[in-house]
Formats: sequence, structure tokens, C-alpha cells
Amino acid sequence: MNMQAVEAAKGRKLVTGVIGADTHIVGNRILSMALEEAGFEIITLGAITPAEDFIKAAIETAADGIMVSSLYGQGELDCRGFRDMCIEAGLEDILIYVGGNLVVGKQDWADVERRFLEMGFDRAFPPGTRGDDVIEKLNADFTARTQGKRIAE
Repeated sequence: MNMQAVEAAKGRKLVTGVIGADTHIVGNRILSMALEEAGFEIITLGAITPAEDFIKAAIETAADGIMVSSLYGQGELDCRGFRDMCIEAGLEDILIYVGGNLVVGKQDWADVERRFLEMGFDRAFPPGTRGDDVIEKLNADFTARTQGKRIAE
């Protein structure tokens, strides 16, 4: 990890949790620990978290990003309108990420990712994404923000 990337993470606050009625928390906890080790400040909401709670926590903590996970396949339903809720709450510039087993059944990941990007998420991570890969993308995105871009290309 280069020094510029570490500096991008240093002090950045991320709200993490599992959205909707999903109780699958283990992967979220592992990712949160890896993010903390990389220099991010993590606000963990846990499992079975309503969308509104992510937004409230982001406002209360002045978070730089929100990371939503879902593993029970209902992510598309649980995340619908999430970007609009952020905008309504005054968080139009916050980076929002989603990851996990977001849909039921075997679906082409490119299609799933496209749907979540169209919903306003800045990135969607497929099931099995390694923590290092997430950290690399986050660091690149925060570096891009310092350069006036929304996210890294």
C-alpha cells in the first residue's frame, strides 16, 4: 500500500452495517476490522439495520462514507431509494458502497452491479471480495476526492 493511499484513509470515517432484516454479520465484522487496521475510523451498526439508521449515523458522526452489506439476497429491495434518502438528509456528496450476496439466485454480476450503480451507489462489491481489494478501492476513491473527482476510475 503506497503512502498516498494510507494518507487517504487516515481519519476517514465509515459507517458500516448489515441492512434490512439480514442477520449475517460475520463478514461485515471482518471487513470492519481490516478497515480499522488500514486507518479508517469505523462506526459499526451491526445487523438488522434500517436504511435510515445508516444515514442518521453518518450525519451524527460526520462520516465520509457508508458501507452497506447484505448477504441474504434481498439487498436490491433493502437498498432501493438509499441515495435519495442520503440526498434528502443533506448527504448528497457522501460516498456509498454496497457489497455481499445482493440478489437471490445466480445472476450475472455485471447486471447486478449496474443495477446498484443506477440506484446511486458509488461501488458494488460482489460476494467473496477480499478486504484488501475493498481497502484499495476506498483509498483510491478518497484520493480521487482530494483531486475533485467523485471516485477513482
